[in-house]
Amino acid sequence: MRKTTLLELIAGKNLGTNATETDKQAIQSAIAYLEDLNPTANPLEATDLLEGDWRLLYTTSSELLNLNRIPLTNLSQIYQCIRVKTRSVYNIAEIHGLPFLEGIVSVAAKFEPVSSKRVQVKFERSIIGLQRLIDYQYPANFIEEIAEGKKFLAIDFPIKSSQQQGWLDITYLDNDLRIGRGNQGSIFVLTKS
Repeated sequence: MRKTTLLELIAGKNLGTNATETDKQAIQSAIAYLEDLNPTANPLEATDLLEGDWRLLYTTSSELLNLNRIPLTNLSQIYQCIRVKTRSVYNIAEIHGLPFLEGIVSVAAKFEPVSSKRVQVKFERSIIGLQRLIDYQYPANFIEEIAEGKKFLAIDFPIKSSQQQGWLDITYLDNDLRIGRGNQGSIFVLTKS
């Protein structure tokens, strides 16, 4: 099995919402195989590989997959953007539906390495709104505005990080693929944008 096998298995699964139990078992097998072959022993030290904007291909996270259950909408893309220098991570979910009512759900967080592959994540800010009102074009521009402290015409509120935190293990990392496992048992497969 190679990366292409995993990518073939997750193709057409709509981030995981269309995966059957049989699909999920095959995908988890392919993920475990790749994790055993992880080419980056200490992913948190490979900052050049880790840095960047990552697009979610597959997840078992019910929190993310439930975004696809909002009436009259569908989940388009989910990005996780990592800025190593500032130890920041930005999760951005693009939601499409009725014309002119495309939405965005975003969470900004800080991360702290606690081992060679695990980070502690503390959520700091959430932004929920319409892409047009926020003037959302693409993740990198939006992240710059968040980092500058811009307030948006949206539901924009701070999160008490003492109440909202978790951890993530980076179990596979190469030039264009990252696999992670979260504290709630969720799996994440992402490709570099």
